[in-house]
Amino acid sequence: MNELLTELEELMTLSPDGPSVVAIGGGHGLSQALVGIQCYASRISAVVTVADDGGSSGRLLEGLDILPPGDLRRCLLALSSEPTLLGELFDYRFGSSDVGGHSLGNLILAAMADIFGDFHTGLQIAGEALGALGTVLPVSLQALILEAEVDGQLVAGQALISRTRGIFESIAVKPEGVEVNPPVLDAVAEADQIVIGPGSLFTSLIAALVVPGLAEALNRSDAQLVYVANLITQDGETLSMTLSDHVEALMSFTGLKPDFVTLVNKRPIEVPPPFQVVTPVANMPVPYVEAELKDEGFAWPQHDPMLLGQALSELWNGR
Repeated sequence: MNELLTELEELMTLSPDGPSVVAIGGGHGLSQALVGIQCYASRISAVVTVADDGGSSGRLLEGLDILPPGDLRRCLLALSSEPTLLGELFDYRFGSSDVGGHSLGNLILAAMADIFGDFHTGLQIAGEALGALGTVLPVSLQALILEAEVDGQLVAGQALISRTRGIFESIAVKPEGVEVNPPVLDAVAEADQIVIGPGSLFTSLIAALVVPGLAEALNRSDAQLVYVANLITQDGETLSMTLSDHVEALMSFTGLKPDFVTLVNKRPIEVPPPFQVVTPVANMPVPYVEAELKDEGFAWPQHDPMLLGQALSELWNGR
């Protein structure tokens, strides 16, 4: 981690000759991608799902008229590569008492929404205060409820869906008539490269892409579109799904056209059953590129942000 911070401190300005990059998703996967994208991009926009109803975010949603702050906070921190006291405070999590389990950063974002009159303004000001090297954009300006039909049963809520095993038959966001955040469409229209993932296939990636207007904007875009596949299957969402299954789900549930390339890890990975390594299979529905992406510093598989950034940069340079 210290070596990573040292590398990032040397990257405090984005490359003026690099592409304008939009990264779409949520959770830990999107934050890892954002760290790597800083290595080559000239401009970064993070488009973040707002259907999270678990943990600290879910508790705050019960009493405050705000967007779920957790994934947005992670993205702000990922784009704020220089260690600061404010960054440490945003990353601090209480261990006990009435605020036990809450991230202080989530509470600060809620307070800033109240101080400045709306959550979007507070989020942008927080990014400026943290020195974020990019813009964090919620996919919608209102908190969304994720609904999925799994094995014929309707399951509501991102947290519950993420724990539900079975075959996904449909997935949608509520309320009806919700629209994509207008600045997201502007960012997509101006993007040179658009990165989807890594992250939970249904509750992060598809949850963002099913917001009306986003997939259509991606289909209109001339940008290079890259789907970063997960390293392994995820319990409750993608058990037994092959890489081809992931890609097919991404297209069938969102309407995304097969005009993208899939980036997949080629480093060896061992996981216990029922988990499986996500690797290419015969008759892939879209082209794929293999690269060393696994972080060897962790026991449980996760992407190395610097290797991911290098692979995305090479895809851009070799387009």
